[in-house]
Amino acid sequence: MEQVRFPTKIAVFLREDLETWQRLNVTAFLVSGLGTTFPEVVGEPYSDADGAEYLPMFRQPVLVFEGTKEELTLAHSRALGRELPMSIFTWDLFATGNDQDNRAAVAAVPQSQLDLVGLAVYGPRNAVDKTLKGARMHR
Repeated sequence: MEQVRFPTKIAVFLREDLETWQRLNVTAFLVSGLGTTFPEVVGEPYSDADGAEYLPMFRQPVLVFEGTKEELTLAHSRALGRELPMSIFTWDLFATGNDQDNRAAVAAVPQSQLDLVGLAVYGPRNAVDKTLKGARMHR
C-alpha cells in the first residue's frame, strides 16, 4: 500500500502531567469539532464484509504530542499568531459536565491565564510543525 502524505496535519498537544484517563478524554474532546468545521478531513463510511455499516473517520492520521505546561502555552501562542484553527481544553473543564458550562469556564478566564492541559490544531503541515516545535510524540 502506498503511503499518502497529506498537505495538512491534525495534531493534539497534551500536557505531560495528565493521568491516562485525562489524556484520553481530552484528546477525544479536542478533535470532536474538526469534522463538522472541516468536513474535508472526514473520509467515507466503513462497512465490513457482512454489510454492517460504520461511521466515517478522519481520512488522515491524528498525531498526538506531549510536553510541559510552558511548552503547551508557547504552542498556544504560536497557533494564535499563525491563525491556525484550534480547540483548547483547560483544567477547569474537568469540573464541568456539559458544553454550556465548558464554554462558560473558558470565557471566564483571560487568554493569558488559561490553565491549558491540551490543544488541537489543524492546518498546513509546515505551520502545524512550527507551532508544535519542541513538543515530543506522546509515548
